[in-house]
Amino acid sequence: MAKTKQDRKKDEAANKKAKGGEQSKKADENFVEEKVPIRLKTAYNEKVVPELVKKFSYKNKMQAPKLEKICLNMGVGDAVSDSKLIDVAVRDMEAIVGQKPSVVKARKSVSNFKLREGMNIGVRVTLRNARMYEFLDRFINIAVPRIRDFKGLGDRSFDGRGNYSIGIKEQVIFPEINVDNITKVLGMDITFVTSAKTDEEAYALLKEMGLPFVNRKAS
Repeated sequence: MAKTKQDRKKDEAANKKAKGGEQSKKADENFVEEKVPIRLKTAYNEKVVPELVKKFSYKNKMQAPKLEKICLNMGVGDAVSDSKLIDVAVRDMEAIVGQKPSVVKARKSVSNFKLREGMNIGVRVTLRNARMYEFLDRFINIAVPRIRDFKGLGDRSFDGRGNYSIGIKEQVIFPEINVDNITKVLGMDITFVTSAKTDEEAYALLKEMGLPFVNRKAS
Protein backbone atom coordinates (compact mmCIF):
# COMPACT_ATOMS: atom_id res chain seq x y z
CA MET A 1 0.00 0.00 0.00
CA ALA A 2 1.37 3.44 -0.97
CA LYS A 3 2.18 5.90 1.82
CA THR A 4 0.14 9.04 2.14
CA LYS A 5 1.67 12.50 2.22
CA GLN A 6 1.26 12.69 6.01
CA ASP A 7 3.02 9.32 6.50
CA ARG A 8 5.95 10.46 4.38
CA LYS A 9 6.27 13.68 6.44
CA LYS A 10 6.29 11.64 9.68
CA ASP A 11 9.02 9.35 8.34
CA GLU A 12 11.15 12.33 7.28
CA ALA A 13 10.75 13.95 10.70
CA ALA A 14 11.73 10.69 12.43
CA ASN A 15 14.84 10.32 10.25
CA LYS A 16 15.91 13.91 10.94
CA LYS A 17 15.44 13.39 14.68
CA ALA A 18 17.52 10.20 14.60
CA LYS A 19 20.33 11.92 12.67
CA GLY A 20 20.27 14.89 15.05
CA GLY A 21 20.52 12.54 18.05
CA GLU A 22 23.53 10.77 16.55
CA GLN A 23 25.28 14.10 15.85
CA SER A 24 24.68 15.40 19.37
CA LYS A 25 25.93 12.10 20.80
CA LYS A 26 29.12 12.37 18.77
CA ALA A 27 29.55 15.98 19.89
CA ASP A 28 29.18 14.92 23.53
CA GLU A 29 31.78 12.20 23.05
CA ASN A 30 34.25 14.66 21.50
CA PHE A 31 33.62 17.35 24.14
CA VAL A 32 36.46 17.72 26.65
CA GLU A 33 35.97 20.06 29.61
CA GLU A 34 38.92 22.41 30.09
CA LYS A 35 39.69 23.23 33.69
CA VAL A 36 40.68 26.85 34.28
CA PRO A 37 43.44 27.18 36.92
CA ILE A 38 42.45 29.08 40.06
CA ARG A 39 44.65 32.16 40.09
CA LEU A 40 44.84 32.72 43.85
CA LYS A 41 45.49 29.04 44.63
CA THR A 42 48.32 28.99 42.09
CA ALA A 43 49.78 32.15 43.66
CA TYR A 44 49.53 30.55 47.11
CA ASN A 45 51.48 27.47 46.06
CA GLU A 46 54.12 29.33 44.03
CA LYS A 47 54.66 32.55 46.01
CA VAL A 48 52.96 32.57 49.42
CA VAL A 49 54.22 29.22 50.71
CA PRO A 50 57.93 29.93 49.97
CA GLU A 51 57.63 33.34 51.67
CA LEU A 52 56.05 31.82 54.79
CA VAL A 53 58.65 29.04 54.95
CA LYS A 54 61.42 31.65 54.71
CA LYS A 55 59.86 34.01 57.28
CA PHE A 56 59.01 31.45 59.98
CA SER A 57 61.84 28.98 59.21
CA TYR A 58 59.63 25.95 58.69
CA LYS A 59 61.46 22.68 58.12
CA ASN A 60 58.82 21.48 55.66
CA LYS A 61 56.57 23.48 53.35
CA MET A 62 53.61 21.41 54.60
CA GLN A 63 53.96 23.27 57.91
CA ALA A 64 52.99 26.53 56.21
CA PRO A 65 49.48 27.67 57.23
CA LYS A 66 46.70 27.63 54.67
CA LEU A 67 43.21 28.98 54.27
CA GLU A 68 40.72 26.24 55.19
CA LYS A 69 37.34 27.91 54.68
CA ILE A 70 35.49 31.22 54.52
CA CYS A 71 32.26 31.63 56.49
CA LEU A 72 29.75 34.34 55.59
CA ASN A 73 26.90 35.26 57.92
CA MET A 74 24.14 37.77 57.16
CA GLY A 75 21.83 38.66 60.05
CA VAL A 76 18.35 39.93 59.20
CA GLY A 77 16.80 41.15 62.43
CA ASP A 78 13.98 42.99 60.64
CA ALA A 79 12.76 39.63 59.31
CA VAL A 80 10.82 39.34 62.59
CA SER A 81 8.33 41.90 61.26
CA ASP A 82 8.83 41.27 57.53
CA SER A 83 9.50 37.62 56.63
CA LYS A 84 10.10 38.47 52.95
CA LEU A 85 13.49 39.98 53.86
CA ILE A 86 14.85 36.47 54.34
CA ASP A 87 14.13 35.72 50.66
CA VAL A 88 15.99 38.92 49.73
CA ALA A 89 18.98 37.91 51.88
CA VAL A 90 19.06 34.41 50.35
CA ARG A 91 18.93 35.87 46.84
CA ASP A 92 21.72 38.38 47.50
CA MET A 93 23.98 35.87 49.27
CA GLU A 94 23.53 33.31 46.52
CA ALA A 95 24.40 35.91 43.88
CA ILE A 96 27.54 36.95 45.78
CA VAL A 97 29.05 33.52 46.50
CA GLY A 98 27.46 31.33 43.81
CA GLN A 99 26.25 28.82 46.38
CA LYS A 100 22.88 28.25 48.04
CA PRO A 101 23.00 29.57 51.64
CA SER A 102 21.25 27.98 54.60
CA VAL A 103 18.64 29.86 56.62
CA VAL A 104 19.37 30.40 60.32
CA LYS A 105 16.51 30.01 62.79
CA ALA A 106 16.17 31.51 66.27
CA ARG A 107 17.17 29.07 69.03
CA LYS A 108 15.02 30.64 71.73
CA SER A 109 12.23 33.17 72.16
CA VAL A 110 12.92 36.75 73.27
CA SER A 111 9.78 38.69 74.14
CA ASN A 112 11.47 42.12 74.11
CA PHE A 113 12.37 41.67 70.43
CA LYS A 114 9.10 39.90 69.54
CA LEU A 115 11.23 36.92 68.59
CA ARG A 116 9.91 33.38 68.73
CA GLU A 117 11.84 30.14 68.65
CA GLY A 118 12.16 28.78 65.11
CA MET A 119 11.74 32.10 63.30
CA ASN A 120 14.08 32.82 60.36
CA ILE A 121 16.56 35.52 61.38
CA GLY A 122 19.51 35.21 58.98
CA VAL A 123 21.42 33.27 56.34
CA ARG A 124 24.89 31.77 56.30
CA VAL A 125 27.17 29.91 53.91
CA THR A 126 30.58 28.21 54.10
CA LEU A 127 32.98 28.22 51.15
CA ARG A 128 35.78 25.73 50.61
CA ASN A 129 38.31 24.77 47.92
CA ALA A 130 37.81 26.40 44.49
CA ARG A 131 34.84 28.61 45.41
CA MET A 132 36.70 29.85 48.47
CA TYR A 133 39.71 31.00 46.44
CA GLU A 134 37.53 32.52 43.71
CA PHE A 135 35.48 34.47 46.26
CA LEU A 136 38.62 35.72 48.02
CA ASP A 137 40.08 36.83 44.69
CA ARG A 138 36.93 38.82 43.84
CA PHE A 139 36.70 40.19 47.38
CA ILE A 140 40.28 41.53 47.39
CA ASN A 141 40.43 42.92 43.85
CA ILE A 142 36.86 44.10 43.23
CA ALA A 143 34.75 44.38 46.40
CA VAL A 144 37.22 45.90 48.89
CA PRO A 145 38.16 48.88 46.64
CA ARG A 146 34.44 49.74 46.47
CA ILE A 147 34.12 50.16 50.25
CA ARG A 148 33.23 53.73 51.12
CA ASP A 149 36.10 55.73 52.72
CA PHE A 150 38.31 52.65 52.79
CA LYS A 151 41.63 53.06 54.62
CA GLY A 152 42.62 49.43 55.10
CA LEU A 153 41.34 46.40 56.99
CA GLY A 154 41.91 46.36 60.74
CA ASP A 155 44.61 44.00 61.98
CA ARG A 156 43.19 43.52 65.48
CA SER A 157 40.26 41.25 64.62
CA PHE A 158 42.11 37.95 65.08
CA ASP A 159 40.66 35.55 67.65
CA GLY A 160 43.96 34.24 69.05
CA ARG A 161 43.69 30.93 67.16
CA GLY A 162 44.58 32.10 63.66
CA ASN A 163 41.11 33.12 62.47
CA TYR A 164 40.23 36.59 61.19
CA SER A 165 36.79 38.24 61.03
CA ILE A 166 35.59 41.46 59.41
CA GLY A 167 32.23 43.16 59.12
CA ILE A 168 30.76 44.52 55.89
CA LYS A 169 28.11 47.24 56.26
CA GLU A 170 26.64 47.10 52.75
CA GLN A 171 26.24 44.23 50.31
CA VAL A 172 26.39 46.69 47.38
CA ILE A 173 30.20 46.54 47.33
CA PHE A 174 29.89 43.25 45.47
CA PRO A 175 29.40 43.76 41.71
CA GLU A 176 26.93 40.85 41.57
CA ILE A 177 24.36 43.01 43.39
CA ASN A 178 22.28 45.35 41.24
CA VAL A 179 21.77 48.59 43.18
CA ASP A 180 18.46 49.27 41.42
CA ASN A 181 16.96 46.01 42.72
CA ILE A 182 17.89 46.53 46.39
CA THR A 183 14.95 46.65 48.80
CA LYS A 184 17.07 46.87 51.97
CA VAL A 185 20.77 47.42 52.68
CA LEU A 186 22.15 44.35 54.47
CA GLY A 187 25.53 43.84 56.13
CA MET A 188 27.43 40.64 56.77
CA ASP A 189 30.26 39.11 58.78
CA ILE A 190 33.07 37.30 56.96
CA THR A 191 35.39 34.92 58.83
CA PHE A 192 38.60 33.55 57.33
CA VAL A 193 39.45 30.24 59.01
CA THR A 194 43.11 29.25 58.66
CA SER A 195 45.30 26.38 59.89
CA ALA A 196 47.71 28.85 61.52
CA LYS A 197 48.50 28.24 65.18
CA THR A 198 49.16 31.90 66.01
CA ASP A 199 47.71 35.23 64.96
CA GLU A 200 51.11 36.31 63.64
CA GLU A 201 51.20 33.41 61.18
CA ALA A 202 47.59 34.01 60.13
CA TYR A 203 48.29 37.71 59.59
CA ALA A 204 51.33 36.91 57.44
CA LEU A 205 49.31 34.37 55.41
CA LEU A 206 46.40 36.70 54.69
CA LYS A 207 48.67 39.64 53.95
CA GLU A 208 50.72 37.60 51.48
CA MET A 209 47.49 36.47 49.80
CA GLY A 210 46.55 40.10 49.22
CA LEU A 211 44.28 41.31 52.03
CA PRO A 212 44.92 45.08 52.32
CA PHE A 213 45.56 45.55 56.04
CA VAL A 214 45.94 49.05 57.44
CA ASN A 215 49.53 50.27 57.66
CA ARG A 216 50.32 51.28 61.23
CA LYS A 217 53.21 53.64 61.88
CA ALA A 218 55.77 52.28 64.30
CA SER A 219 55.89 54.43 67.42
